[in-house]
Amino acid sequence: MSPAASVYDDLVGQEHIVEVLKRAVAATRSGEESQEMTHAWVFTGPPGSGRSSAAIAFAQALVCPNDGCGSCNACRSALNGAHPDVEVIRTEGLSIKIDEVRELLARVAWAPSMGGWRVVVMEDADRLTESAANALLKAIEEPGNRTVWLLCAPTLHDVLPTIRSRCRHLQLVTPSTAAVAQVLQNRDGISPQMADFAARVSQGHIGRARYLANNESVRNTRTTIMKLPLTLKGISSAFAAAQTLVDLATNQANESAEERNQTEIDDLSLAYGKGATGRGMATGGSKAIKELEKEQKTRSTRMVRDGLDAALLDIATFYRDVMMVQAGANDGLINKELEHQITTYAANTKAHTTINKINAIMDARTNLGHNAAPLLTIEALMCVLAR
Repeated sequence: MSPAASVYDDLVGQEHIVEVLKRAVAATRSGEESQEMTHAWVFTGPPGSGRSSAAIAFAQALVCPNDGCGSCNACRSALNGAHPDVEVIRTEGLSIKIDEVRELLARVAWAPSMGGWRVVVMEDADRLTESAANALLKAIEEPGNRTVWLLCAPTLHDVLPTIRSRCRHLQLVTPSTAAVAQVLQNRDGISPQMADFAARVSQGHIGRARYLANNESVRNTRTTIMKLPLTLKGISSAFAAAQTLVDLATNQANESAEERNQTEIDDLSLAYGKGATGRGMATGGSKAIKELEKEQKTRSTRMVRDGLDAALLDIATFYRDVMMVQAGANDGLINKELEHQITTYAANTKAHTTINKINAIMDARTNLGHNAAPLLTIEALMCVLAR
């Protein structure tokens, strides 16, 4: 497989975005004043569209001597988080707080160390608290001479109005199923049948499609989730389904976090001198460990909520397919593997109840996003779906 010729090669179905970014980079090289380049950008798009990938590719191109070749040291280090002039902010908590933004502003206040640009990519700008967003606004209003801010969010409305009014907006789109399947085959060596399945059920989310195609356990978990609507016969089955869903999300989060959490604690303990002199940690070590454990708990909470959100999106595709059958459009099913069950279910229910169930799923996702109790939220949803 030939190496990528450009940092933009992974942006599937985003040709319109790539063209804008290339023109912006070219404008920075010309040395002339141009409207093609600005100091603040906001990338929006649905999950899986590649908004953070686009922002990071742009950051690579800005610090690359070859406008984003993808293979030089600057490109590789920017992608891996090792470039001194490229800062990528990925929050694993429920929000980005003002203290984090203040620390970031202090770090990026200096001029670029390797010439060119200092670039900040914030992958979850929608998670800024109001005070953090206001602190960031001041930096965007009074930008450093060579600093570029690249903010990512699901929609423009997820960004503070005063911030988005000072940014150039780029809207990414969901790539087609065929385009995602082709990428999985060409770049990852996935079989055509598996690539089609993964692209279809991930609904154009290329990262999730790749994850599904390469992990049998993830596919098995999805199969379990997709069968839950078929088990809903009454209140008791609704509560059982809710518990199953929450347990799956919690177990997945715990498996992902367990080894990582212990490694982080061990590394921090070592940094504070644990075991180096036969004595305990240096002053402040215990407090730092408690702070880390608090952060890990917050991260775990978010991982459970993210897992539930992904599961609810999968369940929504079941009812979406039911609605398609009820409308007489059997050709466009996402879950072709369940066509028989979907057709039977569609024949025994009314179209308006299917729409109500999809709306209930979306409401539950919104409530989870507002920190509603996961089990209670899912139980209430399953009771609606069981009607």
